[in-house]
Amino acid sequence: MSETASAPDWPAGPVLARDFAEWREAARRLIVRRVPPESIQWMQHAGDADLLSNVFGDAAAAANDAGAESAPHAAPALRMPRALMDMLACAACFRAADRWAFLYRVLWRWQRGEQEVLSMADDDGARLQAMEKAVRREEHDMHAYLRFRERPAEKGAPRFVAWFEPAHDVLPQVAQHFVRRMGRISWMIATPDATVLWDGAQLHHAAALLRGPADIEDEGEALWLTYYRSIFNPARLNADLMHSHITTRFWKHLPEAAVVPEMVTQAAAGARSTGQSKAVGRRSGTTIPVSAEKAQPEREQPRTLDECRRCELWQNATQAVGGQGPRHAKIMLVGEQPGDQEDLAGKPFVGPAGELLERAMELAGIDRRKIYITNAVKHFKWELRGKRRLHKTPAQREVLACHYWLEEELAQVGPAVVVALGSTALKSVLQDGSVNLKDYMGEPVQHEGRWVVATYHPAYALRVPDAQAREDALAAIVAALRIAWRLASA
Repeated sequence: MSETASAPDWPAGPVLARDFAEWREAARRLIVRRVPPESIQWMQHAGDADLLSNVFGDAAAAANDAGAESAPHAAPALRMPRALMDMLACAACFRAADRWAFLYRVLWRWQRGEQEVLSMADDDGARLQAMEKAVRREEHDMHAYLRFRERPAEKGAPRFVAWFEPAHDVLPQVAQHFVRRMGRISWMIATPDATVLWDGAQLHHAAALLRGPADIEDEGEALWLTYYRSIFNPARLNADLMHSHITTRFWKHLPEAAVVPEMVTQAAAGARSTGQSKAVGRRSGTTIPVSAEKAQPEREQPRTLDECRRCELWQNATQAVGGQGPRHAKIMLVGEQPGDQEDLAGKPFVGPAGELLERAMELAGIDRRKIYITNAVKHFKWELRGKRRLHKTPAQREVLACHYWLEEELAQVGPAVVVALGSTALKSVLQDGSVNLKDYMGEPVQHEGRWVVATYHPAYALRVPDAQAREDALAAIVAALRIAWRLASA
């Protein structure tokens, strides 16, 4: 005790502490010498010591060396709870001009028996806990928002590089987290003040090496931005909520930050346009009748049936199924759409309905090789039940979209008679979605210079459960074919 009391020569000037380890060693010596907090001037940068040497002389700048050159036991171990040491170590990462002075004041008060210094009711205790909480939060945010970017393989190690601008000195602690997480993969984390490099076996600390995220190359960034744009949903845009979830300090260096303002602007412009459209739509005006055909948007027409994307049916079909038969046939049979077997074979009416149609033509005395056979819809529309693809009636918009191809076939073949097999085919041929098949059964009508004969689709004759109804349906198909042959031969 007498040696400690008779050593007023230290500190002879400001005390330099560049990190917690240096502060802890200096604080131990000062506590042993019972130097009160108000008698110490702390410095946390080596440059500050150089400045002091110019202002106060070499003795002031060398004050720290005086303590280091004292007896080997000049910094004896002090008794304090591990929890207190952990709190001080964590709070030491908090960036504040007076952090070393504040931490020493807390330690000084604790050594004097003022245990309330750790209480939230105490001013110093409240500040200490707030500093610790802020540092813990910054560590968590750095874990969450730090984004590694992969470097080109030819550049060598490190394989991944990240840039982050922490608000506090948490880089050493965060580096340990990524050492455990990344295994033996080499990486580097750069900040404006320092850099850590993991070579797969050892962690290296260095001064700042990069100026910002622009110094990092990432070949996969363009692909990521394309994906990010594709999943952006303007209907769920809430810019205020976005900023509350992640502040500008974190997202400004993320790759997607460059495109977010543009997408937000486009979404806002789209919302204004939609609102204006609704407002205009509520205004009273003159109704101008427009046919459904003229109301369709003008699209570039597909050159081949396989290229057709006029509706969505191509997405689930194996292939488009065009018509088959002589190019100048007098009779054209139009069905609804290809079935399961037609979709696989690429030919119309090769399944059970096709077999029944063959039988009907034989009974009517018609050679199938002289007939052109096609469908109103060229792709198979189906729904899966178990392992089977079952027929599903095409929607009217799909029938209208495919009418383009039926018109092409009618123009190329030029039949004298068209036999519409079923309601869908009749609606497509007459271009009228309101027609009823029963109103046209057995009654040929003229349409655009050719006869149209309506009858059941062969699949209908296969589906009806009653045997007599099946025979009646087949007889109706045979009768329609005979009428068509007679009209074509007249």
